[in-house]
Amino acid sequence: MSVLEEPLKTSVGDRTAKAMAEHLDLHTAGDLLHHYPRRYAERGELTRLADLEIDEHVTVVAQVEKAAMLGTGRGRRLEVVITDGSGRLTLVFFGRGAYHPQKELLPGRRALFAGKVTVFNRKRQLAHPDYKPLSGKDGAGADAEADEWAGKLLPLYPACRQLASWQLQQAVDTVLDGLEATGWEGVADPLPAALRAERGLVPLREALLKVHRPKTKADLWAARDRLKWDEAFVLQVALARRRHADGQLPAVPRVAAAGGLLADFDARLPFTLTEGQQRVSADIFADLATDHPMHRLLQGEVGSGKTLVALRAMLAVVDAGGQAAMLAPTEVLAQQHHRSITEMMGELAEAGLLGGAEHGTKVELLTGSSGAAARRKALLDLATGEAGIVVGTHALIEDKVHFHDLGLVVVDEQHRFGVEQRDALRAKGNRGDDKRTPHLLVMTATPIPRTVAMTVFGDLETSVLDQLPAGRSPIASHVVPAADKPHFLSRAWERVREEVEGGHQAYVVCPRIGDSAEETEPTGGKSGKGAKGGKGAKEAPSPEDEAERRPPLAVLDVAAQLSAAPGAPLAGLKVEVLHGRMQPDAKDDVMRRFAAGEVDVLVATTVIEVGVNVPNATVMVIMDADRFGVSQLHQLRGRVGRGAAAGLCLLVTEMPEGTPARTRLDAVAATQDGFRLSRIDLEQRREGDVLGQAQSGARSSLRMLTVIDDEDVIAEARDAAAAIVAEDPELTAYPELRGALASLLDDEREQFLDKG
Repeated sequence: MSVLEEPLKTSVGDRTAKAMAEHLDLHTAGDLLHHYPRRYAERGELTRLADLEIDEHVTVVAQVEKAAMLGTGRGRRLEVVITDGSGRLTLVFFGRGAYHPQKELLPGRRALFAGKVTVFNRKRQLAHPDYKPLSGKDGAGADAEADEWAGKLLPLYPACRQLASWQLQQAVDTVLDGLEATGWEGVADPLPAALRAERGLVPLREALLKVHRPKTKADLWAARDRLKWDEAFVLQVALARRRHADGQLPAVPRVAAAGGLLADFDARLPFTLTEGQQRVSADIFADLATDHPMHRLLQGEVGSGKTLVALRAMLAVVDAGGQAAMLAPTEVLAQQHHRSITEMMGELAEAGLLGGAEHGTKVELLTGSSGAAARRKALLDLATGEAGIVVGTHALIEDKVHFHDLGLVVVDEQHRFGVEQRDALRAKGNRGDDKRTPHLLVMTATPIPRTVAMTVFGDLETSVLDQLPAGRSPIASHVVPAADKPHFLSRAWERVREEVEGGHQAYVVCPRIGDSAEETEPTGGKSGKGAKGGKGAKEAPSPEDEAERRPPLAVLDVAAQLSAAPGAPLAGLKVEVLHGRMQPDAKDDVMRRFAAGEVDVLVATTVIEVGVNVPNATVMVIMDADRFGVSQLHQLRGRVGRGAAAGLCLLVTEMPEGTPARTRLDAVAATQDGFRLSRIDLEQRREGDVLGQAQSGARSSLRMLTVIDDEDVIAEARDAAAAIVAEDPELTAYPELRGALASLLDDEREQFLDKG
């Protein structure tokens, strides 16, 4: 076992090790050394107290401005005001806990303070913070400790209530001192020496020392450069090995027959494929023609024609004697795909029926709510091969589903599936002793930055559709500040009525359903719109606090408010609701009637986020838009403007101007470029949401690397990893790198990469 894999309790003690494991997910010496400082304070630098956020656990460097013992008896408390030049913060110590700080926290004393920022009487404060004095006892003039840390970079670690930053620093020092004493025996360097020399990277031991004990900023940059390369390179090696292994798997080449089903389908298309659709289709057909399985990610803007590209791939496989299965995340979306595919194919989807085309096939739908008769028919047609295409939900994965010759699996909106589900469907292509793997096409309408595609989907070849087909109309987007300007919201409902009177339809999207099965929403929230603080409240909540505390608006409530009461904004219009808790038949009926124009306004949850295609819908109002993410808002917006008429998206919010949530909405309203929005989205989220945890359930391995800023490092690491794996797939000549891979890829992560 490597020294870095030793349990933390051997170096920092049981109590500290337990706290680190429970609250920071740190278990080994290596985990701790890779828990890097989030920033560094310099002597003379004052942390900006003005930037602290409420409810954040913080560590600050500041100076005591004044201190006073207030109250009497049991109500005695010590109030200390600290400053950093940008603002002030109050520290409060109660009861017996006040006596020791009273002696140490004298005016002029500089110290580290750690705690959770709260508000009392409209003032930010830290109650009973941990602290560590940094100045001399008299607090005047030069302090004794200043000489020790003058000019040094003081590491400040991501901490928690149980462990302050300096406690983590002490633990890191203990581990580093132990390694120094043994000459770093047992610590292998995973980067090949030639690669380190070529990139001018420092050895691992030097990088770890410099990141935790930097003497200069140059030390820090050298450490960061090296540690970023470690993270990028080891991950890319894992993905390169996955790609190499995939290339060794056997698959049946699938080449469309000349003059067959695909040719007939193309001939009946009433439009010309975009240049992007033609290019991506050519890449897919080339992959399908090889004797190893295709692994391709198809990403594109909402409405860019991904479904058409996927259908042409499925038809090519059917032409070649195989079958294709499309896996959709919801019944609504599966039904929508089945409907649009059969409509596009026409008589080509009616094999065996009167009027069916000569080169036709059957297109089946299989979901959890499929009736017994329809289910038996679908299962029989799949087992005999009569059905060339099946669209379904998780029901496709059930043991009773057997294919005659499954050649292609298409996964729509892949982020909604676990890798096990995709793997289970692909396994149905293994017939008896024939272990040939079906080709795989993964689709997403969420634009993914190139760096994320190289990391999260690094084992897939990526195709991008960035052109909208002819006939798609632009979508105007506007933020509607309901709290600041209520008349804007009134005007929004007028615009909906105007669109309906003009022969069009509208969506209204809400975050909640609003039925009795739901929670009554966030702790401390008040029911009803615009709830105010009750009697006895010490302070009036800010507009931002009110907006956050109010329960999100609900479909059932909003639908009733819009149409049920006399004089309601949309009274007289045909308003229906759609949400995920409705019975499948009821959901399908509502969507069918909305698509047929029998419903004017559909009030829905995000069940309409993907796949729903109603060209006559021209306006969407998103209530509590600040409760949705950037990419989700972009997805939702793509449901309108799908026909000849221009689209309109109104983002309703009660968040005040200048808040992060409002800024996010302004960004969505300002551009229709999904790739630009995806970068904004990623910048606002931690990489852990994108890597590791989001897919595999494991903690993200990225500590130093940021996928949005380090594109060059990731791209170079990908090339270097590919070269090494091509030369030595088993890494026989690189035992240290093999060890790093084993550490990165525990069983769970290995299975994730293997199945993904």
